[in-house]
This record gives sequence, C-alpha cells and structure tokens, in this order.
Amino acid sequence: MNDIATASAAQAQHDIADEFAFFGDWSERYQYLIDLGRKLPPFPDAWKTEEHRVHGCQSMVWLVPSGDAARMHFDAASDSAIVSGLIALVLRVYSDRPAAEILATEPEFIQAIGLARHLSPTRSNGLAAMLAKLKGHAAAATGKA
Repeated sequence: MNDIATASAAQAQHDIADEFAFFGDWSERYQYLIDLGRKLPPFPDAWKTEEHRVHGCQSMVWLVPSGDAARMHFDAASDSAIVSGLIALVLRVYSDRPAAEILATEPEFIQAIGLARHLSPTRSNGLAAMLAKLKGHAAAATGKA
C-alpha cells in the first residue's frame, strides 16, 4: 500500500486526515475506505494461518510482519471490505517504518478523521487488536516484548 512512502508516520496520518476532509459525509468516507481496501496488494492464501490471525476482530484479519527493527514491513488482509480499508490506513501509517517509530506512534488518524465515532464497537475492538498485534511485532523486533 505504501507505493509512495511518506517521510514519517506523523506525515502519513496528516495526509490521511487531509484526504478524509474532502468528503462531506460518512457514506462517502465509507466508500473511500472500501476503495482503499480494494487497492491492497494480493495476500497469499498460504499466509491465512492461525499464526497470522488477529484475534479480537469479528471479521477474519491476518497480519504478516517482515523485516527487522530498522525497517518493518507488514502485509495484511481481511474478508471484510470496510476492514480492508482500515487495514490500508494502518499499513500506510505503520508499515515500512523503524520499529521504534511504530512503537512511538499513536493512531491519531482514527480521531482526526472521526473514525472513532463511526465504527461499530466490534470494528473498533478489531482495529485496536490489529494495532496491538502490529505494535507487539515491533516490540519483539526491538527486544522489548
């Protein structure tokens, strides 16, 4: 998803907030989320294992880390269109970054775009579980797990 890597996670979050500001209502924002999810790179079926599954999500979500503390990359997928869009946003902020930056970055874009008020409790829990698993991989890469 990080076709054009932004300078920092903070910049990625700022860019996401700017993009969502273009949309007047939440039906347009949800459609944009779905469109973002459709642009995720292909996710091999072989990665859809229990080891990579994110528990706490109502939808099926898989997260696969690679790299090391200097630069961590994440691939992820879901069986839900809206959750796939959330994954696209999360990957934009957190993938292809140093583990220390991942650990230091709070997901401010969620509040900035009003997502916190517009997600169902189960999707909010799933998003929190995905972020926790991603940060857990970053902590493990730095030896802080």
